[in-house]
Amino acid sequence: MAWKAFGGLSTVAAALLARKVGEQTWKRAFGRQPPKKPESPDTTWYEAVGWVVASGALVGIMRVFAARKAANYWKRSTGRLPPGLEAT
Repeated sequence: MAWKAFGGLSTVAAALLARKVGEQTWKRAFGRQPPKKPESPDTTWYEAVGWVVASGALVGIMRVFAARKAANYWKRSTGRLPPGLEAT
């Protein structure tokens, strides 16, 4: 149960951080905020698909990074891998 809480919190924090980084990167690259509602007909397909792909990839990468870091910390602290990762 402790691993679920620890691992879950780290991935949620990473996803939130990734979202902020993605928004800032989009703003610097295109000079405007990313689309708030990509599904809106007022958003161009280019912007909608670009934002969904970029933000989704960044969030996914950051979540895996955070989960791996948390698992490494858990292993260093307890001497074993977290529950569910032992046999992978």
